[in-house]
Amino acid sequence: MERLQKVIAQSGVTSRRKAENLILEGKVKVNGKVITTLGTKVTPDDKVEVNGVPLEKEEPVYYLMYKPRGIISSVKDDKGRKVVTDLLSEEIEERLFPIGRLDYDTSGILLLTNDGEFANLLMHPKHKIDKVYVAKIKGLPPKSDLTKIKKGVKSEQDILKAVGYRVLSSDKKAGTTILELTLHEGKNRHVRRMMEALGFPVLKLKRERYGLLTLDGLKPGEYRKLTPKEVKQMRNLAIKIVK
Repeated sequence: MERLQKVIAQSGVTSRRKAENLILEGKVKVNGKVITTLGTKVTPDDKVEVNGVPLEKEEPVYYLMYKPRGIISSVKDDKGRKVVTDLLSEEIEERLFPIGRLDYDTSGILLLTNDGEFANLLMHPKHKIDKVYVAKIKGLPPKSDLTKIKKGVKSEQDILKAVGYRVLSSDKKAGTTILELTLHEGKNRHVRRMMEALGFPVLKLKRERYGLLTLDGLKPGEYRKLTPKEVKQMRNLAIKIVK
């Protein structure tokens, strides 16, 4: 027997965390009965429905996409804007969802899968997987301001920080700086809000590395399947960091 939220996540419908919300909202049935208790266990013979749709277990698949700017990191958008799954070929039949998010105006690495357990493993802050961004910012920040990035910058109700940073270049004439920032967590508009709070707005932002994965060989809008070795390496990286 397995926990209901795990079974939903493994089906490819959504991540484990969102599956828990669906259960609490009364949108999940087991053998025709609405279930609202987290931790409920089911067997392979139980009939599970989410929003009235029976679950069908899919083989897990994993993709790396070079997300362009101007695309929503979601499977649907209530404003009718283009989403990342719109970029996928019709030949991909699995119900993929993005692991985490990249802002509408942010480009770079985005992982997609139908494996909710894998998604949860990579997204949880305790796993401390490096996510490396390159940001072009307005202004020439002194070191005294940049050191605040690692200590934490208050923005609204959040304390936003990076675990590391490097100044890649500065253009005194244009009044801009290019920074490399390494994050372990990713709150809403994390890098943009953090730099805005310091007085250096982000002009352009790209995520160039996610753990061991890079954008090598891809152009904006392109994607590729992760190799079994890469999936294993990413899984092991998260588990190793936690230990």
